[in-house]
Amino acid sequence: MRFAKPLLVALLCIAGGVYATNYSLWINGRSSNAQPGNHADFSYWGPSSTAAGVNKKSVNWDGFNRVSDQNYRIRDALDCYCTGTNWCYVAAHSAGNLQIGYALSLYGGSARSKKNASPNSSGVCGNTDGTTQTGWNIKWVDVAAGAGGGSELANVGSWAVSDPLTSDLKTATARALYDHNQTRAKWFYMYAGAKGTLYSGVLPGQDDEAVAYHSSGGVSGSGGAGFCNPSDWLCNDLTMGTAANEGGKAKWSYHSVAFRDNTEAFNHYTNGAWGGVVSKVRADMAAMEADQKQYGYLDEARYNRKKTQLAYLKDMQIKEVLAGSEGNYGNEGRGKSASTVKRAAPPLGGAEDKPARRGGGTP
Repeated sequence: MRFAKPLLVALLCIAGGVYATNYSLWINGRSSNAQPGNHADFSYWGPSSTAAGVNKKSVNWDGFNRVSDQNYRIRDALDCYCTGTNWCYVAAHSAGNLQIGYALSLYGGSARSKKNASPNSSGVCGNTDGTTQTGWNIKWVDVAAGAGGGSELANVGSWAVSDPLTSDLKTATARALYDHNQTRAKWFYMYAGAKGTLYSGVLPGQDDEAVAYHSSGGVSGSGGAGFCNPSDWLCNDLTMGTAANEGGKAKWSYHSVAFRDNTEAFNHYTNGAWGGVVSKVRADMAAMEADQKQYGYLDEARYNRKKTQLAYLKDMQIKEVLAGSEGNYGNEGRGKSASTVKRAAPPLGGAEDKPARRGGGTP
């Protein structure tokens, strides 16, 4: 018995580990009401009381000026919440796709100061220990109605506005703004809506009223093309996951279609209520939040490690009982079956693979 107690304590400490703080960052698209630098303002999205990921923060930029001019807002937030021991899930909408893609491609390999996750009124956090790290700790990126490939509505002037952002949203400009294949090995999970309308006829293939599938589905190339749902025989299919689309057109590296709107039920707009295809991303982020609250961990990697450790612990407990009772024992020491354990979080400081149910694969 003297051997068992230290063993139990040691194994439980190893199994539990030291947990970092996870954050869910939401990056808006074109906006006239987001409050730049205010990470608590969810007016772009909907009620702030709505479940939308663990420790959610709204990465507000002005949604008006060019991506390069406002990208510092995104980098400030990534520095705040995704450095040191902290990790982030990122959700982006529309032009927010361009913002996170731009940040990762152009700055994701740079030295970043480790921050304390306590922003000032401008959305800037203080340093922790004065050390730096390369890039950011990002687990994955969910993208709703992504405008990473631009929109033909910007090409033809359908958006009769003078905001500088529209210049970046032209298809050729958006696709040349940065290297979309350079995500620093962070997965982009694409959620593509298809509830178009008559005035969006200029958009090729399936669309959500503002962007076509070639953009929201992460299709590579220097210009747009028509992609549709499998039920539409008039154009090539946008495929699920990372596979090349019908006709052979590939997706950008580390881009995977997680949701394709086969029933044409989801449009582009949040309507101040987490609406449109954003609702699908919100549900995905909320599911991860629910997992953490219920189980205290999030993905398969730590689950497998913890399962092995707990199986060993259970075996040692049974052996101890057998040794002390000559085989006369009931259920003591057996614990719950490992199959009742759900998902576990990644080792501290390690990368995390997204659960298979959300798509993905190796490009």
